[in-house]
Amino acid sequence: MNQRHLRYGIVGCGMMGREHIRNISLLDAASIVAILEPDAGMRAAAAELAPGANFVEDVGALALRDDIDALVIASPNHLHLDQIEALSVNPRPLLVEKPLYTDMAQAARLEAIAASYKAPVWVAMEYRYMPAVHRLIQEIPESAGDLKMLTIREHRFPFLAKIGDWNRFNSNTGGTLVEKCCHFFDLMRLITGGEAVRVMASAGQAVNHLDERYKGKVPDIWDHGFVLVDFDNGKRAMLELCMFAEGSRFQEKISAIGSTGMVEAFVPGPTRFWPEDAGPPPVAELVVSPRSMTGGRREEIEVDPALLAAGDHNGATFYQHERFAAVARGTGKIEVGLDDGAKAVAIGLAAQASAASGKAVMLDCRRRATRSRPKIQVRKIRVQEIPAQQDRKRKRNPGAG
Repeated sequence: MNQRHLRYGIVGCGMMGREHIRNISLLDAASIVAILEPDAGMRAAAAELAPGANFVEDVGALALRDDIDALVIASPNHLHLDQIEALSVNPRPLLVEKPLYTDMAQAARLEAIAASYKAPVWVAMEYRYMPAVHRLIQEIPESAGDLKMLTIREHRFPFLAKIGDWNRFNSNTGGTLVEKCCHFFDLMRLITGGEAVRVMASAGQAVNHLDERYKGKVPDIWDHGFVLVDFDNGKRAMLELCMFAEGSRFQEKISAIGSTGMVEAFVPGPTRFWPEDAGPPPVAELVVSPRSMTGGRREEIEVDPALLAAGDHNGATFYQHERFAAVARGTGKIEVGLDDGAKAVAIGLAAQASAASGKAVMLDCRRRATRSRPKIQVRKIRVQEIPAQQDRKRKRNPGAG
């Protein structure tokens, strides 16, 4: 079937921007026609991947071009909302990288953006589309029954170097539990089918970046932590993050436990980091463990080597782009919208606040039915005092980083 050719404009060609370019290049009937990238080295790298693209000087120039059908924003986190607003003068279907925003002051602008941007906006949450994660979500109703508990563990390498070292400071990233972990809070919402109402976290900076200095400043991004999330439907989820565990065979490990069994997904990290002398890189797995202790199974989830080579997300970026391209052509529906992106960040900001204060944080992310776009209901974050008995336990065994 012939498809309408899509012409893409790209904002930002750092590590993730180039991953988007490589995956767009794998799509049928798609090409990169315009790129905004201020760094000369990154421009050169992008030109090799998209030799037919023209480079523009600013977002305004990109917005005014009439030869673009779809846009991708893959710039530093704190620039995302400014760039969406600049592109709203001539809106085209947009895929914007996570996190959608970095602090609650920015969140207040989302209602206006949702009203003014007159084209579909998709927030990039690639982890939904990892083949093993997709299989886990499919398998839960049959093999786990009524889901009660969800655990997500990521054991991985430290934050990589970025242009201008922007990702070393919370003021630019929103904090580790926003920058890195909004992916996992999005998965929690998706898998539990609920909205977060209470968040408790303990996190800190134990190993990574402690000896680094940038213009005399010490990085303040955390490298490990635990987050507990209670949902309005009674389900519970936990995140365990460690960013000094690059020796782990699997980077992500997800366990969904319900009334009749447990389903687990095991996802390896980027193949480019797997040492040659360690043997073949691991393959993603799905494991089903019934409570009856009979009929359990393990299956490998193979991913096309071309997709593994095109990015660091186990093929997920390509599958996300297939769906977004359908939206851009008018044949698909947004699966991760502004509301989803906003609520994932809200949970991350609540986790940052909880870990910093040592107190539970209450969230109001309840859905409200509207006739048009969903309301962004993520502004209410308040710190709840921990009851005295729990507080005494904390004093005996402090956990906040």
